[in-house]
Parts: sequence; C-alpha cells; structure tokens
Amino acid sequence: MNTYKIAVLPGDGIGPEITDEVVKILKRTSEKFAFGIELNYGRIGGAAIDAVGIPLEEETIALCQKSDAIFLGAVGHHKYNDLPLSIRPETGLLQIRKALGVFANIRPGMILTPLKSYSPLKSEIIGEKLDVCIVRELTGGIYFGEHRMAEDEKSAYDKMMYSEAEIERIAHTAFKIAMQRDKRLTSVDKANVLASSRLWRKTVEMVAKQYPEVKLDHLYVDNAAMQLVINPRQFDVILTSNMFGDILSDEMSVITGSIGVLASASLDADQKGLYEPIHGSAPDIAGMGIANPIASILSIAMMMRFTFNRSDVADAVENAVDVVLGEGYRTKDICKEGDRLITTSEMGNRICDAI
Repeated sequence: MNTYKIAVLPGDGIGPEITDEVVKILKRTSEKFAFGIELNYGRIGGAAIDAVGIPLEEETIALCQKSDAIFLGAVGHHKYNDLPLSIRPETGLLQIRKALGVFANIRPGMILTPLKSYSPLKSEIIGEKLDVCIVRELTGGIYFGEHRMAEDEKSAYDKMMYSEAEIERIAHTAFKIAMQRDKRLTSVDKANVLASSRLWRKTVEMVAKQYPEVKLDHLYVDNAAMQLVINPRQFDVILTSNMFGDILSDEMSVITGSIGVLASASLDADQKGLYEPIHGSAPDIAGMGIANPIASILSIAMMMRFTFNRSDVADAVENAVDVVLGEGYRTKDICKEGDRLITTSEMGNRICDAI
C-alpha cells in the first residue's frame, strides 16, 4: 500500500479551521481508496512569528522538502502590519515557494454547477459552462525583485526581472495543460510598455513552436482584465507572470461566485506541489465556524491529481463537493435565502459522507 507523506501548514486566521476539514478528507479518502497517509505539521506566517520571531523556520522548509506534497491553510493577520516587510507573515509564503522551487501556480477558474447563480455576471455571458485555467509564474517577477525605500521615504522602487529560462519553463507547463484541454492559450503581458514583457512574449512564441496544435494569442493585461468580464468563455488557458496572475486569478474568483471555493496548486519541475486555497486568512471570522472549507478540499483533489496521479480520488472528492452543494448546503459566504446554512465543520463532514 502506498503511503503519501504530506506536510501540513495550517498557518493563521481561518487556516487551522479549514485545515481540520482537509485532514478529514485525507483520512476518509485513504480509507476508501486504500492508501496510507503520514501527516506532519509545521509553522508558517504569523504562527511562526509568534513562536520564533520569523515567518518561516528552517525546520519547516526541511519538513516540506522531505514530504511528497504540502498543504498550506493561509497566512497573515492585521496585527503584523507594522512589522518590517522582511518578517511579515506573507514573506514566509514567498520564501516557502522559493525554497521549494514551485514555479508554476495553477488556478482553475470554473463555476461549480450548483453555484451558477452566484456569479455576478449575467447567465448569457457565462453560458452553460465556464472553465478557465490560469497558469501563473510564481517565483520570479516583481514580487521577488529588489525593493527599496528612500531614506526620506518619499520615493521607492520595486524591480521586476525575468530570465528567458524562467519564462520558458512556465510556458511549457501552460502549453502542456492546454494540450489536455481545448488547445487554446492566451499569454498575458504588457509588452507595449515593459521590457520584461517583451522578453516574455518573445519567449512564449519560441516555446509555442513546439506545440503546433495549440492556438496562441496575446493580450495586454488591462485588456485581459476587461475581457474576463465581457466574455470569459473566450479563454481556455491563460498564461501570465507573477503579479499579473495574482490580480487576474482574484478577478476570476469573483466571476465564479466566491473566493471560498477556488483551489490552487503550485508545482515544481517534478510535479511536487504546494496546495492551498486562493483566499486569505480572514482573521475577522477566525474561530466562528463560518469559513468555507471547499477551496481547501478541492486543493486536496488537485494534490491527488497532480502529485499522486490519483484521478480516481480527485474525481471522488470533486463529485462529493458537487453532491453536497447540489443538496443546498452552504456556508455563510455563499448562503442565500432558501439554502441550508451549515458550519465549517458540518460542510467537511457532509463532503466526507458523500465520498
């Protein structure tokens, strides 16, 4: 029997609550599909700052490197806002991504059928089905560039840099995903203004020659943001840089109805992954039992599909989520009149039962 070693980093705010539901799902699927799981816990973000004064310990990095996959709940809290940037909770998140070399962030932007009416877009814009995959470069660009504030704090700069090699490897990831989907890829940049974007576009076009079946087009990021609202169905796979991908994927989350149901996978060259919901730590609702665990649970489905090559397990988890939502059960963030309001823990329990 295979045993999967999974590092668990609950983090801050609602992170521990949604992580509890993830553990339920892992245990339930291991029983049903006869595989072993070994869960080892580590600290990151504010939890690490409170314990040792820094957002990411070497022990946590080592734990993650020894594991087959990593689940991360969420990081951040407003009580750390006055700390220097170098020791803010979010810095721990950037550091773990860099340490693990997880350069490819995959964020499915699909509307779950039971939640179709929750999208702010008109039904005729959404159509019968909306399924967009955003592939975001995760370990380069402006977030990892040099940041400087002048001594008088009246000027500052942030450096955005990409190498051809960095762009090439994320482009290959996106083209391979497109080959498994509708074979359409839109590369998003700002090549009319930025030198790094001109290199981005040139490199993507070079890689595209190896995937002649995939139809490639380009959009400037401002136009892409508008097109996601005007006609999101025109997109299949969107490839873009770190900052642009951060913004566009959050826009996509609003289009799909709730940031509480969208998962993500961050992969290295060998498909080892860091899996997390795309939402934040929401400290204002921590401990209230109203956080939505679905994004985290669907992240586990991605873990099973990408890292462990267990599409059977992934399908079971995704189908269970559809069943529970189809029965009208909702956490507070997606609950409307006539829905059946349940807590974070009850949602996890019902999805386990549906599996």
